[in-house]
Amino acid sequence: MLRDNGIPVHLKGGIGDAFLYRATMILTVGGTAYTIYQLAVASLPKKQD
Repeated sequence: MLRDNGIPVHLKGGIGDAFLYRATMILTVGGTAYTIYQLAVASLPKKQD
C-alpha cells in the first residue's frame, strides 16, 4: 500500500516517472503552441506580389 508522503501517485516511481512526466508536458505544450501558430498562419491571407 502507498503511504501518504505528499508525492503525487504519478511521480512515486522515481526519476524515470519524473522524466516521462516532464517530457510529456513539454511535448503537449509545444504541440499546442505549434498548432495555434499554424492555425494563425493558415487564417491570414498571403500577400499578392
